[in-house]
Amino acid sequence: MDHYLLISDNFQNTIETIALSVDALASTISEGSNLLVSTLLRDGKIISCGNGADGALAQLFACNLLNRFEHDRPALPALALNSDGASLLGIAQSGGLNETFSRQVRALGQPGDTLLCISSGGDATNLLRAIQAAHERDMTVVALLHSGDAELGSLLQHDDVQITVDHPRR
Repeated sequence: MDHYLLISDNFQNTIETIALSVDALASTISEGSNLLVSTLLRDGKIISCGNGADGALAQLFACNLLNRFEHDRPALPALALNSDGASLLGIAQSGGLNETFSRQVRALGQPGDTLLCISSGGDATNLLRAIQAAHERDMTVVALLHSGDAELGSLLQHDDVQITVDHPRR
């Protein structure tokens, strides 16, 4: 197996996917960014969540807001709901896996905050319930979704932003 060729093909596929996605995604990414910025300017916080690797992205996003990103600046209010393993396990054991994020949203979310929900597909009942809880708390939602996440997208309201990536690989 020629590793160079495999690596080169992966890079080429990524470049092509990005180039083809610009027109489809630029406006919704801009809308989502504007919503997140306006949340912070109104003294709200960003609460992020995701399952598996998407959870790692949610943690990275929150970390970049809390810490410096590209240059020194004041910390911005953000938290990732999947960063506290003890809380996740406790909620899962007593209330079930489907409540892992919604219970935290109800406890920590305030009107004017925004939930950033990241999903690349798969069973996302806990993310569905997190979105429902965010709406109960008068929060907006930015949902970064795989094209197969129609059920998550159907929960979004008119003030929410859905960024859908249509790609066969998850």
